[in-house]
Amino acid sequence: MQSGSNHDQFMSEINVTPFVDVMLVLLIIFMVTAPMLVQGVDVDLPKATSKALKGSEERLIISIDNESNVFINEQVVSIEFLTQKLGAILENFDKKNVYLRSDQKVPYGVVVNVISKIKKAGVDSLGMITLPENEEES
Repeated sequence: MQSGSNHDQFMSEINVTPFVDVMLVLLIIFMVTAPMLVQGVDVDLPKATSKALKGSEERLIISIDNESNVFINEQVVSIEFLTQKLGAILENFDKKNVYLRSDQKVPYGVVVNVISKIKKAGVDSLGMITLPENEEES
């Protein structure tokens, strides 16, 4: 026997309103938290006319902020122990390339001191990070 009522049929439409509500809430959460995830050392880089270098390998960056604090990538390190810590880190690298970025307000003597400590750690190549003259740092 067949039933002639329509009560046994399935509804073929999906209600997407709760899905859209959840997605909008997640979007707002990510928009608020994304700027907080950006980390790094705040450095006012000097400007230069050189072109940017292309590279795909992991880079080891030594930074000096405007208060003459020294960082290996994002870890603060004392200038006295820079050679030892950098030497220990470089043991794991095939190419001993290091990049130096310094705030333009840092005294020249501090930068030269850091460069000499970097060279004592056994660095093969030391690069300087600058901004192009027509670009502003954000």
